[in-house]
Amino acid sequence: MPKSLPTYVRWVDRVLDYTGIFAMYLIFALVVVLILDAVTTGLQIYLHRCAEFAQFILAANYSMGGAKTMKDGDHVRMDLLYDRLSPKGKTITDLVTIPCLLFYLAIMFICGMSSLGYALETGERRFFMWNPSSFPIKALMVTCPGLFIIGIT
Repeated sequence: MPKSLPTYVRWVDRVLDYTGIFAMYLIFALVVVLILDAVTTGLQIYLHRCAEFAQFILAANYSMGGAKTMKDGDHVRMDLLYDRLSPKGKTITDLVTIPCLLFYLAIMFICGMSSLGYALETGERRFFMWNPSSFPIKALMVTCPGLFIIGIT
């Protein structure tokens, strides 16, 4: 085994842990934004940006948390069936499903790169009331599948 492989694995684990922790703390930001929206709506001050910003935070949360969840084995699957399988059956199931997942993530990564390039070239903006840039969410569309892929391999 090459000496650089354990270093690579430690580096990937650390990156996935930090992104997962950051994603976890995004929930608190989401709560603050939603409380702000509720309070301002109660005061009849309508901040339409709150609901839209909450959508961005939620998308970032589940996108960034996926790789750490997969690394830790906390992901949701059909445990009703999977837990009843023998170790050999679980291995066979993983050998079938993981390549399908990698194919999906590779397509998502490639299409995300194309979409990110378009957003950067054209200065694309979202059609919300506050007209935010598409760059942050498109960057997540590339980064998160990339992290997921390096976490699986």
